Amino acid sequence: MRTLPFVKMHGLGNDFVVVDRRGAAVPLFPDDARRLGDRHRGVGFDQLVLIGADDRADARLVFLNPDGGEAGACGNGTRCAASFLMDEAGVDRVRLATAGGLLPARRLGDGRVEVAMAPPRLDWGGVPLAEPLDTLHLDLGCGLPPAVAVGMGNPHAVLFAGDPDALDVAGLGARLERHPLFPERANIGFAHVLGPDRLRLRVFERGAGLTLACGSGACAALVAAVRRGLIRGRATLVLDGGELEVAWPGEGPVVMTGPASFVFRGSLDLDRLEGG
Repeated sequence: MRTLPFVKMHGLGNDFVVVDRRGAAVPLFPDDARRLGDRHRGVGFDQLVLIGADDRADARLVFLNPDGGEAGACGNGTRCAASFLMDEAGVDRVRLATAGGLLPARRLGDGRVEVAMAPPRLDWGGVPLAEPLDTLHLDLGCGLPPAVAVGMGNPHAVLFAGDPDALDVAGLGARLERHPLFPERANIGFAHVLGPDRLRLRVFERGAGLTLACGSGACAALVAAVRRGLIRGRATLVLDGGELEVAWPGEGPVVMTGPASFVFRGSLDLDRLEGG
């Protein structure tokens, strides 16, 4: 019997199954993430967060989507894992190894968690795109204005196409996620400037669909807005599940701050899960 202990957490409704694999971890097979992620037959999550050991950091994080594919980066998941690890160790700072590099995180006095995400990748190869193109004005068709492409350890395309609440974000996101310009697929964000330091954002995440919040998507949207001259380095991002604060002065790491909430602990027998 493969009994898997886990913790369910969320950041603004962007929900995660967090699994600590630093000890005697049970084997995980390729389709376990799919079955765990099934909201009717499994536990359900937007991403599965695997915590492992790393000599350079307090822990290593790997993020898997409900379809079993690796997410590469996950801002809300990083905050939740950081909160989990800080609670466990009784500290207020940790350093996390991810596919995007070593990310420092700390808990603020109000209980929120701040993470310095990796510097954005702004060239076409760093996003990545399938060919050399202008990442500040990327034509994706569908009658939409040009997008801004940003690499945050995972690929993003951000469109300033009016009020996201008036758009078919799920339908457009599903089409654009697999656009031929994105060899690794892409997270598709629809952003709208509400004020000089406020952005409305909805994100269709590759491999997960429309989620209540997307931390790396919020970082990408802020970077896109700064590059377009719409925001001056810091803003509150208003997502379906709540608000994140994101700052990027035009270079270096993108700093994201928001809540990380514990839901419950559990365990299950992986071999008794039905196929998702």
